[in-house]
Amino acid sequence: MTSFAHQAAHIDLVALATYLEAALPGFKGPITAEKTPTGQSNPTFLLSSPSGRYVLRKKPPGPLLKSAHAVDREYRVMKGLEHTDVPVPRMLHLTEDDSIIGTAFYVMEFVSGTVFWDPALPELDNAQRTKVYDEQNRALAALHMVDPAKVGLSDFGRPGSYFARQRDRWTKQYRASETEHQPDMETLIAWLEKNEPADDGRATLVHGDYRIDNMIFKPDGSRLLAVIDWELSTIGHPFSDLAYQCMQWRFPNHETMRGLAGVDRTALGIPTEQEYVAKYCERTGLAEIPNWKFCLAFSFFRLAAIVQGVKKRGLEGNASNPEKALKSGERVPMMARMGVEVIEG
Repeated sequence: MTSFAHQAAHIDLVALATYLEAALPGFKGPITAEKTPTGQSNPTFLLSSPSGRYVLRKKPPGPLLKSAHAVDREYRVMKGLEHTDVPVPRMLHLTEDDSIIGTAFYVMEFVSGTVFWDPALPELDNAQRTKVYDEQNRALAALHMVDPAKVGLSDFGRPGSYFARQRDRWTKQYRASETEHQPDMETLIAWLEKNEPADDGRATLVHGDYRIDNMIFKPDGSRLLAVIDWELSTIGHPFSDLAYQCMQWRFPNHETMRGLAGVDRTALGIPTEQEYVAKYCERTGLAEIPNWKFCLAFSFFRLAAIVQGVKKRGLEGNASNPEKALKSGERVPMMARMGVEVIEG
């Protein structure tokens, strides 16, 4: 915890407490801050004070890629979802004033619960595992059923094909953070451009990083209390979220990878990928998910591009957790290879 405590020391806690006492009704200093080991992209801190516990998320220091680390967008989407069926923490305050702690930041309520890091859920029994997966499915379907206009988010994304925009964006981000030539990434980029389906007009709020460790549950898994880390959220294609989450069924479950490949899902009460997709279709009134191969291949490409960016920040020393960033970066070739395996059938 030494390095995390050291990074927390970079925040002027006296200035932060003074600011929050004026800006946040009921807040009372002084503050202690503990940096969480998560929040790889946007540093995240648990604040403790006489008035309670809070969570602060801020932009990282140093030069940043254009449109990345948009904490204002995180705040805005969770604020918009506050009174929907999508569980989110309550947003308390956002400031884009860099003078207080050096970067823009927001403060939200602290949600007391459990984050499950391993999708095989070894700490739960079969009935509890089944419930955890049903809760994830329920919340994802609920998110994609929200009308962005009714929650003040009609301008949260750009019009036109989401997949085309995202492919272009993440290809550029990948090029900007590329550290070595990856033939499989080149294969994926070329295939996605050539095989992109026609825009079907579907446009919903999407989380962008929908996976089990971005969720807080009751300890027994009986209820999903909050979906967190909305940095990549936008108005986009709902199938992108579904395919992104379904990558975990294909990732191995060993060493630093947390997936379900090779895990006996039936014996553990965990649905298969097909069963999970079918339940989502049932909840959203769909007969099937068209272009599933494209959606999956796109997801592997996009995640590889994201992780390459994390690796570049690790090499430059301005990642939230440089050691973890470099370790994550080692997975880029594997993710690209899995994407190629999807398109090769």
